[in-house]
Amino acid sequence: MQNFRNYYQILDVSKDASVDEIKKAYRRLARQFHPDVNPGDKESEEKFKDINEAYDILSDIEKRTEYDQFIRYWKPKGIGGRVGIRVPDFRNWDNRDENGRKNEKNSDVSDFSDFNTFVDQLLGRRREVRTPVESTIPKTQTSNVYRSGQKKNTYKATEREVKKDIEARLTLPLEKAYVGGVEKIRLEDGRSIEVNMPMAMVSGQRIRLKNQGIGGGDLYLKITIAPHDFYQLDGPDIFCELPITPVEAVLGGDIEVPTLDGWVKMKLPAGVFSGQRLRLASKGYPDGRGERGDQLVEIKIVTPKEPSQEELEIYQKLREVERFKPRKDLPV
Repeated sequence: MQNFRNYYQILDVSKDASVDEIKKAYRRLARQFHPDVNPGDKESEEKFKDINEAYDILSDIEKRTEYDQFIRYWKPKGIGGRVGIRVPDFRNWDNRDENGRKNEKNSDVSDFSDFNTFVDQLLGRRREVRTPVESTIPKTQTSNVYRSGQKKNTYKATEREVKKDIEARLTLPLEKAYVGGVEKIRLEDGRSIEVNMPMAMVSGQRIRLKNQGIGGGDLYLKITIAPHDFYQLDGPDIFCELPITPVEAVLGGDIEVPTLDGWVKMKLPAGVFSGQRLRLASKGYPDGRGERGDQLVEIKIVTPKEPSQEELEIYQKLREVERFKPRKDLPV
């Protein structure tokens, strides 16, 4: 780490920010500081790396919990702006020194490449997994890549490595796949690779990393886009289901809709019904030919679960005056 990184400050969010707020902040900053938007700007490039590192920690529940737990141990150390820590020795928590004080240890921030490494050293553990990467490396070779929950395989090295291309899998959130940028990949043999991913990656896409395979061969990353809670990709089109109120459905008007580029205004026609689909032109996913698909917005009318007394009175008055009879012409 470049000394201590305040990930909340980097993403300009509060410490109690929700996952959605963190995602929105990441998308906004990633678009602003993306290398393709700021060609040749080293400062923006470094800022973009910081943004990705911050998002990697704060968007992961386990990593964020560790970060929040140990952030309070960071303290200034020495002269010249160096930062250090003095923290309880969690591996010998019940031991005390001759004065009856808890065991503590000193560490220098510059000893760690990132926050995860700091936490691993602090707890005296060896983290086997850093990225969701699978390896297709043959067992006759020396290197391997592994994922969480999988049994670690140890491969015996031959006397002379044979140059060989290998393939690994990398799963990315939709937002990261869309904006691209620097992604850190850590291999079991200790190598940490920074890959400048292109924008608008798709599942099944292969990215070649020259000379990163076995014996000078190439490493091919096969990309998979993780399922999203709101968006669904259908080729270059993006599908989403948008909840609206009964009042919005009857009266129509301008409403805001989330897209991969942020929130945009959409004209809602009066009298819209559940299941009706509206189209946001050119707000879908890039198709690789310089064009973008559309975002298809399916309407879902939602009634309030706990309306206020004033709202109930208005609905009661509406019932008394409304002339619409949706069950009048039922074929029964």
